Amino acid sequence: MVQRWLTPSRRHDTFEGEHFARASPFHSGHRRPTPFAHADTNTAAPSLKVPRDRRFRPPNVGRDMSDTRLFRSLRFYNYRVWAIGALISNIGTWMQRVAQDWLVLTVLTAHDASAVGITIALQFGPQLLLLPLTGYAADHFDRRRLILVTQALLGLLALGLGLVTVTGAVTLWQVYAFALGLGCVTAFDAPLRQTFVNDLVGEAYLANAVALNSTSFNAARMIGPAVAGLLIAAVGSGWVFLINAASFAAVLGSLCLLRHDELHSTARPRHHVGGLTEGFRYVWQRPDLKATLLMLFVIGTFGLNFAVYISTMSVRVFHGEAGQYGLLSSCLAVGSVTGALLAAKRERPRTRLLCLSTLGFGVFCGLAALAPNPYVFAVALMLTGLAALTFMTASSALIQLSTEPTMRGRVMALRMAITMGGTPLGAPIVGWLADHAGPRWAMSVGTTAGLVAALIAAGLLMREGRHRTYTVPRARHAPSRHTP
Repeated sequence: MVQRWLTPSRRHDTFEGEHFARASPFHSGHRRPTPFAHADTNTAAPSLKVPRDRRFRPPNVGRDMSDTRLFRSLRFYNYRVWAIGALISNIGTWMQRVAQDWLVLTVLTAHDASAVGITIALQFGPQLLLLPLTGYAADHFDRRRLILVTQALLGLLALGLGLVTVTGAVTLWQVYAFALGLGCVTAFDAPLRQTFVNDLVGEAYLANAVALNSTSFNAARMIGPAVAGLLIAAVGSGWVFLINAASFAAVLGSLCLLRHDELHSTARPRHHVGGLTEGFRYVWQRPDLKATLLMLFVIGTFGLNFAVYISTMSVRVFHGEAGQYGLLSSCLAVGSVTGALLAAKRERPRTRLLCLSTLGFGVFCGLAALAPNPYVFAVALMLTGLAALTFMTASSALIQLSTEPTMRGRVMALRMAITMGGTPLGAPIVGWLADHAGPRWAMSVGTTAGLVAALIAAGLLMREGRHRTYTVPRARHAPSRHTP
């Protein structure tokens, strides 16, 4: 009997939080434990001492799990190459976002915030509409090759918008059309890039790599808008679009330079009908995932409308030009970069962090809405960016680490669809409110969103306390019924 207990097929690895594991058929006993599964010494048989060479040691997990260095994911060649290309491309992307919003707000309309909201809605709406296809693609096909295609298409769209703008032929409906095209391609690109991180570093470094990705993205968010503001004033929005088109060469080159034999491939599910239905069923049976996605919907729909918030506050309240708008956008990114660096230092996020970050988001949005001058507004934006990025990074890491590898693409596509797909609902509402009640009242929507999300997180914490769960539930390898 003891020998059977010690064999790998009979080990009984248990966890805190097995409430969620038992509740979900996707965490059933016939599955092998995930690489992050740790035995609970409180429930293990005290009389059995497993020899060191027989203990369960998952691949890629050992001393690395105690590695808390800030940039530990950069030890991988593939991740270093990818991070350099992504940083350059993200700078160009943020330059285009600022230039596009400024073009719509000040050139093609007479400070019409609703038009900016419609542009944002068209750019992010496809995240939700194309969900059945985007999650399936991320789970079933070669991610590197698909990212090559999506990045090339995004570069071509930026080139087209730049050409019509430089030649003076641009109209509002053309900007709407390009925004819709960008949204359709990005709907496929976003979940691919999110899940591709695991292929670059493996699960042992996933949380750190996600945080460093956010650091890179928000460093670009800090640099891009400031540079865009200067270029818009100097040469116009069209040249900003062309520079963004050229920046895609960096990420395309990095993808070509990756070492294929060093990629961490994961098992892909079988091609069959109903894959999306399985994704919804998987999430529905996981109370922790449902609560996290609900918070993302509230924040993504009504809180992350900074293109409307900052542009209207800068132009209407503080009467600034393009340079001020770019600098204020960069101030938001300063806080975001700080939050991303702090997230990279943490080994594993906790649900308590979701509660504190969403509460901080609501409070700091309120302070920004009441700011008497652009300097106070800039400081409030830094704090808002810190809270927002902390929440987004923690939620992304929690979702990825607690999801089965074969379901990760569909769950992350659902996350992106909920976060970005809610924008078509929130952006026009916020834009309309800015037009009719003023930009300060529009920012109060973000305050309300943060407080509501904090209440949801508090409810999740209370549920965990009652069921003795922990924040990152793992797949549980159940013992055989013949085990003593």
